[in-house]
Amino acid sequence: MAEPAKKVEKKIMDEGLTIGARHLSQERIEKVINKVLKGESGARLKAYVDTCIHCGLCSEACHYYLSHDKDPRYSPVGKVKQTLWEMLKKKGKVDAEFIKKSSEIASTECNACKRCAMYCPFGIDIAYLMLTVRRICHLLGVTPLYIQDTAHSHATTMNQMWVKDDEWIDTLQWQEEEAQAELPTLRIPLEKEGADIMYSVIGPEPKFQAQLLYQAAVIMDVAGVNWTMPATPGWDNSDMAMYTGDNEIMGRVKRAHFETAARLKVKRIVMGECGHAFRSVYDMGNRWLGWRMPPIPIVHAIDFYYELIKDGKIKIAKKFPEPVTLHDPCNVVRGGGLAEKARYVVHAICEELIEMHPNREHNYCCCAGGGVINCGPPYKMTRMEGNRIKAEQLFAAKSKGAKILIAPCHNCHSGLEDINHHYELGLEIKFISDILYECMQKP
Repeated sequence: MAEPAKKVEKKIMDEGLTIGARHLSQERIEKVINKVLKGESGARLKAYVDTCIHCGLCSEACHYYLSHDKDPRYSPVGKVKQTLWEMLKKKGKVDAEFIKKSSEIASTECNACKRCAMYCPFGIDIAYLMLTVRRICHLLGVTPLYIQDTAHSHATTMNQMWVKDDEWIDTLQWQEEEAQAELPTLRIPLEKEGADIMYSVIGPEPKFQAQLLYQAAVIMDVAGVNWTMPATPGWDNSDMAMYTGDNEIMGRVKRAHFETAARLKVKRIVMGECGHAFRSVYDMGNRWLGWRMPPIPIVHAIDFYYELIKDGKIKIAKKFPEPVTLHDPCNVVRGGGLAEKARYVVHAICEELIEMHPNREHNYCCCAGGGVINCGPPYKMTRMEGNRIKAEQLFAAKSKGAKILIAPCHNCHSGLEDINHHYELGLEIKFISDILYECMQKP
């Protein structure tokens, strides 16, 4: 593994922060902070604040803290004390420069991965506290520019990549035609009422990774699944507004997703390999809308592949020969409990799995999730320096023989690609579907 370059202190220019902070008054800051802390947060925030004893036992859980040689500023409790704690202590009487710094800390130095909550002796959800800071900063108009642009895309088009309605349908038809060269009777059924499954994906798939739609169509066709995809907005299950603190747009996007599935009268929604989208439809967006659980059952791709293989609907012709290691995405493993099902699938399709350590719910975050990678190029080195510990973990797995890194989540996939190149690890990164498609029996 290449030695990381020495950190060079440089001022990051982000117009989303600088211009937003420029227009803030002391009165407005105080009003918004107290509106959120007293009017929105309630008993949950009070319980966490009253319980925390600032012991710092959460520190060893955080990849930023470990990667910065245990600098206490990067510990979870350190980040809370630099942001939310000051707001509480001063009852909202903080200045615009403080809000700007708080937004940068909460949005780019915390992935909301919840690993720290596992190590806190009281189970305090520090990710929730950081998301509360993001909520305050959003209402004050101080959010990193790139992720705010993504939230605007959600608001306007109901998908994160500004994919127009006709472009979405054209992409599906294009992938259907491509797949028919392999399976002549294959269809990607659009707007089919009463199907067992509505398959949903995130915006980058039609925009940049259309081969994943191809692979999904082949898997569905071979397995004989009764499925459909919508031709209208509501097909995108991602939601970056969830991570900017814009709960109102988050709710709109999730309502469109569930209402589309309800309109098509499907029995359940199967979603592609994405972690934050799973969190948005299973844990946050649904609750903001008043549903404790999703109104239509949601199944992550890992769970779906597990079903297909276990039930014999997909058979493996020949296992993938190269040794692989598996990244456990925070939102579907720590948050969704799919660690063992992921391993069942990987063992079914691969000759050899070399575990990285720690693993399962104790795995280190990719440093891209939680909206951090969506804060854009200005913060790329923040991510690279903030996850040296992940690079060391991956290097150890490679030293044991792993050649392929499986990352069953879009943001993980992108973030790990950055780490792979920056630290010169030389791993090849794949989704589960890349390998399943390659190894499954096809007629």
